[in-house]
Amino acid sequence: MTWFWLAIFSALLSATAAILQKKVLSELKALDFTLILSAFVAALSTPLLAFTGTEGLNANSMLYLFTKSVLNALAFLCIMTALKNLEIGRTLPLLASSPMIIALLAFIFLGEKLTAFEIAGMTLIVTGTFILELKKNESLLRPFHIFKNPGYHRVIFAALILISASAVMDKFILVKFKISPVLFVVIQNYFFLLIFIIIYIFTRKFSPEKIFTKERSKYLIITILIIAVVTIGYRLAQIESVKLAPVGVVISLKRLSVLFAVLIGAKLFKEESYLKKVSATILIVTGAMLIYED
Repeated sequence: MTWFWLAIFSALLSATAAILQKKVLSELKALDFTLILSAFVAALSTPLLAFTGTEGLNANSMLYLFTKSVLNALAFLCIMTALKNLEIGRTLPLLASSPMIIALLAFIFLGEKLTAFEIAGMTLIVTGTFILELKKNESLLRPFHIFKNPGYHRVIFAALILISASAVMDKFILVKFKISPVLFVVIQNYFFLLIFIIIYIFTRKFSPEKIFTKERSKYLIITILIIAVVTIGYRLAQIESVKLAPVGVVISLKRLSVLFAVLIGAKLFKEESYLKKVSATILIVTGAMLIYED
């Protein structure tokens, strides 16, 4: 059962990263944070190259990997933007519904049939999302207003689409080119840094002098460094657990990170409607796990 505890450990580390990210984002802009974090993650993951080979790396695989990294990087930036502007108890549960998007895309574009588990999972996800968006003393139609005035929900939806497309490419690249998972992660981290640097060049919104002259700059840098270490940790733990167990089972357990983050984060940040958010999160996470059950 080593894989089980590795998957749980990965979920706990992922939840820790999300909570710390929310904390830092109260001080920094989403783009500033992602650029600094990607630099730390790229640097700290470099030593891992000593433990892996270069099998499968060629111009073709690098092109696919870069394309996948663009999708993933944009998704991460969307997630950080949503996490900065919305409560953690609303952002993360909605992001956990990505398995539903993947299943629907496979149904629409690949002609794959929806199983009973997938339909049940989607029902739970939709129910949980409805409860999450339902406000006290307001009409039952209130949750549907997000389609009229999406606000930052538009960013979450974009992240879901990007994550889903990225997940499909993950499997394609690993199977087709047989790249080592560790090498895959390290190269991806390098691409993340490159992509965020390019975004900075075109937007000119990154102001390091403002960040490093803040009174709390030392605290921010140390916290981001911790997030980088935790991020590498949960990615490696997930990779190792995938080696020992079916991918679907591991990903299902990984979804518990959302529940852990909401249980701790929503309470830590003193968010309103705590029990409602936890209940909705349980439904969404259970739905996501059911979709992967098959």
